[in-house]
Amino acid sequence: MRGFSGLLVVCASCVFAQTGEAPEVVRAKAGIERLRALVEAGVMPKAQLDKAEAAVADAEDAALLRRTLYGNELTDDQAGEMVAAAQRRVDRRRQAYEEGKKLVDNGVASLLSLSDYLQDLDLARKEFDLAESRARLTHELTQMAQAEELLDSKLAQEPEEARSLADRYEGDGAFNLATFARVETDFEKHFGKPLPISAMGETAVHRALGFDHRGRVDVAIHPDQPEGHWLLEYLADHHIPYFAFRHAVPGRATGAHIHIGPMSTRVKLGG
Repeated sequence: MRGFSGLLVVCASCVFAQTGEAPEVVRAKAGIERLRALVEAGVMPKAQLDKAEAAVADAEDAALLRRTLYGNELTDDQAGEMVAAAQRRVDRRRQAYEEGKKLVDNGVASLLSLSDYLQDLDLARKEFDLAESRARLTHELTQMAQAEELLDSKLAQEPEEARSLADRYEGDGAFNLATFARVETDFEKHFGKPLPISAMGETAVHRALGFDHRGRVDVAIHPDQPEGHWLLEYLADHHIPYFAFRHAVPGRATGAHIHIGPMSTRVKLGG
C-alpha cells in the first residue's frame, strides 16, 4: 500500500509538471471525469459529482492563495482575486457547517461532530482577514506608486505643476540601504515604534507601472503628520533626497507618503 501511495505522488508530480497545475488541484481532479460519466450513466448520485467539483474549486482557490496571500509578489488586480478566493473558502466552510448542523438537529450526528467544521470555518475566516489586510496594503502601495507615476509625468511635461504634487529635496543625490538603516534606527528611537515601510526597493506594483524602484523606499507617513515633519527634517539634515507626497492623485486617491531616495526611473521596455 505504501508503494502504491508513493506511485500516486510520483504520478501527480508528473502531471503537475506537464500541466502547470498545483499538486492539490491535480489530486482533486483525479478521477472526476470518470465520476461524471458514472453520474451521467445513473450509476452514481449527482451529489457525489457536486462534492468532487467543489473540492476542485476549493483546491484551485487554495493554490491561488498560496501564490498571492503567502507569496512575495502581489499587484492590486491580484489582490482582488485573492480576497474573492478567500471569501469563497469561507462560504464553502460555512455551508459545510450548516449541513453538519442539520444532521445534528435531525439526530443523525452528535454535537461533537461540529467541532471540525467550526475549526475549519474559523481558520478560513482568519485567512480571509489576512487576505483583506494584505489587499488593503497592496491598494495603498498602488496609490503611492500612481502618485509617483503622475509626478513623473508632470516633471516631464509640466515641471511647474509638479510642485503642487510633491515637495522635492535633491540632497546629495545619493541613497543606499546602509544609510536607510540609520534612518530606521533613529526613527524608532525617537518615536518608540518601527518606521512604517510600505515598499522596500522593487515591487510587483512598481514593475506593473513600468517603474524601476530599486534602491528606493516608500514610507506610509503623511508629510504633515508629526512623524512626517520629523522625518523630512531628518532627511534634509542628512542630505538624503526625498519626495513628500500630499495630494498626488486628486479625486481618486491621495497616495500620501514619503519617498526616500532619488525619483524612480522609467523602465525601458523592448519592442
